[in-house]
Amino acid sequence: MPKQAATTVDRGEVEQFSRLAAQWWDERGPMAMLHKFNPVRLSYIRDQVSIHFGRNARQIGCLSGLRILDIGCGGGILSEPLARLGANVVGADPSEANIEVARRHASLTDLLIDYRPVTAEVLADQHEKFDVVLAMEVVEHVADVGLFVRRCAEMLRPNGMMIAATLNRTMKSFALAIVGAEYVLRWLPRGTHRWDKFVTPAELEAAMQAAGLRVVDERGVVYRVMADRWELSSDMDVNYMLAATRGS
Repeated sequence: MPKQAATTVDRGEVEQFSRLAAQWWDERGPMAMLHKFNPVRLSYIRDQVSIHFGRNARQIGCLSGLRILDIGCGGGILSEPLARLGANVVGADPSEANIEVARRHASLTDLLIDYRPVTAEVLADQHEKFDVVLAMEVVEHVADVGLFVRRCAEMLRPNGMMIAATLNRTMKSFALAIVGAEYVLRWLPRGTHRWDKFVTPAELEAAMQAAGLRVVDERGVVYRVMADRWELSSDMDVNYMLAATRGS
């Protein structure tokens, strides 16, 4: 039998998010916390990319001319504001249901976003190149973190940047992201996350270094209950983001 090609896709995860496809844009539905999380991750991406490429983050079109891949884009919650900042966005997701939702929503506001129902390895095999590759809330859902990061890194142009947001594997993250968020507060559907698939910052940084990337920034993200919003923090025990660059 021919050897099966290595894949980053966990089909169980894809099927789970496909079942939620119709609710991606419901700000009071299963994706409510992701909508609340969106402003802080968008600001982080905008600021890190602007610093790296010498842009003015305060300008509306600060990402103009940059080709950005939003891998695991879901219904396009992040892809759309990136496009509004001027980026040439490719949104990729292995779930065709998610991509259909994303396309329909973008059409309502005439946003030009290139949505594709493909995986990271398919795009890499097609020799696609990007200035920025985003893996936001994706790493903890892939089948092989090392392979996923390597394939993403392959798609970076010289001097490109990769930014990832994910969950740390700590007892604190188990208590807050699994027990608290899924079972007590019911912010997320039960089974959204598997604690054993969470990735520590050291593990993610090692995967990035093995792929030829250099981590230039790392930040924690915490939820302020009284303010009802997410904020950047030095606390990386639960949610965190890493930015890494590829040498020219």
